[in-house]
Amino acid sequence: MEITAFFDQVRQGDLAGVRDSLQAHPQWLSARDPRGSTPLIMASYYDRREVVEYLLAQGAPVDEKDGSGNTALMGVCFKGYPEMAKILIGAGASVDAPNSMGTTCLIFAVTFNREPMARLLLEHGASVAVRDTQGQTALDHARRLGLTGLVALMENKS
Repeated sequence: MEITAFFDQVRQGDLAGVRDSLQAHPQWLSARDPRGSTPLIMASYYDRREVVEYLLAQGAPVDEKDGSGNTALMGVCFKGYPEMAKILIGAGASVDAPNSMGTTCLIFAVTFNREPMARLLLEHGASVAVRDTQGQTALDHARRLGLTGLVALMENKS
């Protein structure tokens, strides 16, 4: 089996295939696809809960970054998967880690108007004061986008 087939198993949520592949090739736990995604980042991005839980149980690093500096938690904040975010946060994922543009999970949640995700991140200590490379905070983004509910939510936290 080739590594590309393994990443296909991850993307498709084929837990049995992922297990078998990692038994045969344990080093693939920290492998990267051409975009720099790890199996955990990919499984999280595609909302493959069983695969994510298995990878975490096997010791997959929760805060590894892809080629753009995004973590698994950033991907689920962008996509809007609060249940997956809870799993990753429970495994110790950083809610304030920035990517290469200084974007944090909270900035992603705000930019894509994911209010439940923003609430979850704030409940787990996400900072409203972190600035991206443009000097903008999540609150600044919410104001610019006219997201009054998110503005009110974050003003109470600042």
